[in-house]
Amino acid sequence: MSDWASRRLHFVGIGGAGMSGLALVCAELGATVTGSDRSDSSYMERLRAAGIEPVVGHDAANLPAGAEVVVSTAIGPDNPELALARERGVEPIHRGALLAELCAEKRLIAIAGTHGKTTTTAMLAWALRGLGADPAFFVGGEVPGLGPDGTTANAGWGGGEWVVAEADESDASFLALEPEIAVVTNVEMDHHSRWGSEAELRAAFDEFTAGASAVARPQDLDLDVALAVPGRHNLFNARAAIAAAELAGFDRHTVANAIADFPGVHRRLELKGERSGARIYDDYAHHPTEVREALSALRELAPARLFAIFQPHLYSRTKAFAEQFGATLALADAVAVLDVYPAREEPVGELAGVSGLDVARAAADCGTGRPVLWTPTLEAAERAFARRLGEGDTLVTIGAGDVFKVAEALVEGEDAA
Repeated sequence: MSDWASRRLHFVGIGGAGMSGLALVCAELGATVTGSDRSDSSYMERLRAAGIEPVVGHDAANLPAGAEVVVSTAIGPDNPELALARERGVEPIHRGALLAELCAEKRLIAIAGTHGKTTTTAMLAWALRGLGADPAFFVGGEVPGLGPDGTTANAGWGGGEWVVAEADESDASFLALEPEIAVVTNVEMDHHSRWGSEAELRAAFDEFTAGASAVARPQDLDLDVALAVPGRHNLFNARAAIAAAELAGFDRHTVANAIADFPGVHRRLELKGERSGARIYDDYAHHPTEVREALSALRELAPARLFAIFQPHLYSRTKAFAEQFGATLALADAVAVLDVYPAREEPVGELAGVSGLDVARAAADCGTGRPVLWTPTLEAAERAFARRLGEGDTLVTIGAGDVFKVAEALVEGEDAA
């Protein structure tokens, strides 16, 4: 085991799903941890509960003397803390490199794939925890019941021999990992700013699996799995988790039973509450395949009407998939489309003029008469559906940005009434 207690780590962007998990585990292993992020979040609250005091806002003054600096791809070179670190001669550590360093301490099961890797990672960690294996885990989302005393968690350092880690292809950081067991849930183009073609992406996944002793093949499983979470896609996720656990030496039927009560991950078909007798969900889907699976899963619940509020994520993804998003959203009975959540991108150069309106137009063309509303802001989307909802309806907010706030506002509006 490395001497983590001797290290001082400063996380620039500590409030993200991946970065906060790394910070929590490093602190658990004895490192001195500080960090900052541009805004507050539930991840920041969890850091504070663990005794870490992140700063809201980026400033050079946040960087302690003598600290190593950890960054994600989202941190630009103009960040004042990163700039000061380089002035001091401190070369930043990418989050992927730090994850690889931590994972090298145990036997690693790494879960990669364009879709489903967060849920599959969480399912596997949940099952191994239930079987007494006490794994370390790094999940790119919040999992109710996976933390100490049944609290919500996205990372932890268990006492067992295994570490279960979500492996991110978006910035190629998964190539830093050296898994004993590798899982690939599926491969599709998603991050167009990083990968020039699907062939290049598939070559990277081949490299990811090349060094593993075993690769999980969930398609080889023929057992039925009873799950507490809806959707055909979650059945596939569960099979991937079971296949990985079986390669690690666990009985597949015992693992299937352990996954049966898995509660899901926040922002993955998460039930937020009700309004006017309608059930309101939120989902992180940001690729046409994911949107289709989310809407199909909710159709399985037989709602009277299915409404979707969609927020495109990234200009590059919106440009590439506007037509596919429109066709997929036609699975709902009525749709509202917000403007693009830009994250780290700007609508300049080849992305100039890209807008959520492109998706709304495509949805209208594919909707065969179904209502499609252009609601550029969160407030406009909330107003559009506040009085449409009725008994037996289902509404889902969809996207990797802040569209979940619409779902929360609609539920809170019911409470206020």
